[in-house]
Amino acid sequence: VKAAETVMTQIPHPYNFGDKGYISHALREKLYEEHQAAFWTPSRHNQKHGPSKAWEEWIRKKRKVIETVFSILVDQYRITDIRANSIAGFEVALDGILLAYSLVTLGLVER
Repeated sequence: VKAAETVMTQIPHPYNFGDKGYISHALREKLYEEHQAAFWTPSRHNQKHGPSKAWEEWIRKKRKVIETVFSILVDQYRITDIRANSIAGFEVALDGILLAYSLVTLGLVER
């Protein structure tokens, strides 16, 4: 949860998805109050009050897309194998991988 808070405050975005491990009412409130950022997570089965079935289905579909993209970036583009000597080097390598993925996804180049 601390890592999620750090990342979301350094790179603010109005909408953020997390998995069930990041459920924290305090974190959700803090992110919204300080950064106007919504933090959405699926509910756990043992929660007393859960969101509607339609909400759960919507968030499940969004997370499926995210997990699929991560899987592609790890398996095909080897994003976890970046070897860099500096933060700038890591960022350049990451930008290159994301650019290549985007160009292939848009159909502008072939894989």
